[in-house]
Amino acid sequence: MFDVNKVDAIIEKHGAEQRALTAMLQDIQGEYNYLPREALEHLAQKMKLPLIQVYQVARFYRAFSLEPRGKHSITVCLGTACHVRGGVAVADQVGRLLGIKPGETTKDRRFSFDTVNCLGCCALGPVMVVDGQYYGKMAASKVERVLAKYSGEEVATNA
Repeated sequence: MFDVNKVDAIIEKHGAEQRALTAMLQDIQGEYNYLPREALEHLAQKMKLPLIQVYQVARFYRAFSLEPRGKHSITVCLGTACHVRGGVAVADQVGRLLGIKPGETTKDRRFSFDTVNCLGCCALGPVMVVDGQYYGKMAASKVERVLAKYSGEEVATNA
């Protein structure tokens, strides 16, 4: 839930200067796990910036999310090395098990799922990352076991 005091503290920390907009957006996302509309409106008002300018920055960087994110973040690499070693099958399995597509969050907000073009660890491919924990040499058959570690229970399949 949006708390104006938390956003005010973030603005005060950075001095409400336009050059700190990205840092403030990072802090707000760190607080809420996404950028709530109310927080962006408040930030724009306090910084005396047009709201569209704040949204432009928030939408420009892929690291920012305007939609609520899941408790756990899953990323599957689809770079060349991961792709040829089965990254697509890993991504497909994640999507099948969670019932979501890349860029989406499960309805219970336990998981958000994204794909990226390269994670920079090609020798480990295919790679899946959950909450910053790298799982190298992944296979579609290993996905359910990895997800179960984060769900605290077996992942319900949609098959």
